[in-house]
Amino acid sequence: MSHDIQIAKARKAGFAAFVGTTIEWYDFYVYATAAALVFGEIFFPSDTDRLTGIAAAFATYAVGFFARPLGGIVFGHVGDRVGRRTALVVTLTLMGAGTFLIGALPTYAQIGFWAPLLLVMLRFVQGFAVGGEWGGAVLMAVEHAPEDKKTFYGGFAQLGNPAGALLATGFFSVLSTFGDDALRDWAWRLPFLCSALLIGVGLLVRLKVEESPVFESEVQAGTEPEALPLKYAIVTNWRPILLGMGILPVAVGGYYLVTTFITAYATDPDVGLSETLVLNALSVAAVVELIATLGVAWLGDKVGRIRVVIYGLLAVAVLAAPQFLVLKSGSVVLIFLTFAVMRLVLAATYGPIAAVLSQMFRPQARYTSISLAYQGAGAIFGGLSPLVSTLMYQATGSVWPVIGLLIGMCAVSILCLLVAPQHVDHVDGESEQSVGDLGAARAPASS
Repeated sequence: MSHDIQIAKARKAGFAAFVGTTIEWYDFYVYATAAALVFGEIFFPSDTDRLTGIAAAFATYAVGFFARPLGGIVFGHVGDRVGRRTALVVTLTLMGAGTFLIGALPTYAQIGFWAPLLLVMLRFVQGFAVGGEWGGAVLMAVEHAPEDKKTFYGGFAQLGNPAGALLATGFFSVLSTFGDDALRDWAWRLPFLCSALLIGVGLLVRLKVEESPVFESEVQAGTEPEALPLKYAIVTNWRPILLGMGILPVAVGGYYLVTTFITAYATDPDVGLSETLVLNALSVAAVVELIATLGVAWLGDKVGRIRVVIYGLLAVAVLAAPQFLVLKSGSVVLIFLTFAVMRLVLAATYGPIAAVLSQMFRPQARYTSISLAYQGAGAIFGGLSPLVSTLMYQATGSVWPVIGLLIGMCAVSILCLLVAPQHVDHVDGESEQSVGDLGAARAPASS
């Protein structure tokens, strides 16, 4: 395959990964935003205090994360045996259906305990779908790209996260202008119902992308897919899977601390910021992350993807305290600035992760292995971090334990990155570049 054709296919796969993951993460984030703003009242009304209702909403939010490893196993099996493309079409359809139905749910006041029960079930469907989505989208983008551009094109899949967050928080930011009563009575449903339109666009784009060349190369070589990719992943890849989970506390858990938990904290009466202000600040921050993600991914190919992630983690640790403490200042400028800078450095911890994780595993059972690492970390760190943070804040009345938690996540991630393996793909017998120190692509030495 010529280099120009490979780049053209990489661009097409990268764009499809961006569109698909944007829609998937939009669906996921509209739930997260609604959980922080309205679900505590309309699905989990509490006679005690506001934080109790929010904690209950975050508990159902966590259900989606615990469903993600199961989705990763099921769709990882499909992706490793049948193909990445088939798995991705199913996950996108399933995610859209679950999100749309959440928007049509009756509230607790209308049907009692059936409302939160149905909400939990649909949240599980969301988590199950996104559990199979991320790994496949990442592999389609990374496996289509040449070795020296894998981090950059993998960044297209990562763009879906800030883009989805921007759509979700931006949508709610506009709806919040109708007033709190309208938001709680009917307006919260609109972002969920509109998911149906986005899914149609996503499927149209995704169906036009060819299968991964790495997967096809394995098939053409006569390599029989693993009968049970999960067994192969656990027996052979258990160490890089655990390292992958250890790399991700900040990329998945810390991210929700500075988006989901901070929304609930900032709008708590003790802090007193308006929902509109917080949502606007989050929307601007999402734009910053969206712009920065491909930049840090490009930098990862030049200086080393692991090195870029480590620098980002160090910056997150430094900014952990200012991110939360600035909220009580009431300064709109400082709040917008700290939100934006934090998301800028978070982009460095997240943008190169697609290539970092995918190249930690050889092609055999790669879809299953990367999904287990990412979704396992998502269940532990992403699913529990908003709930644990809310309970810590409720118990202590202080945000400092949450700040300490975020700094601890950074330390764990850095330690695991320092020992993470990186492999090189060989497609159609081509001689690829090797991976240098800390994930930097470099040309092979001349003979």
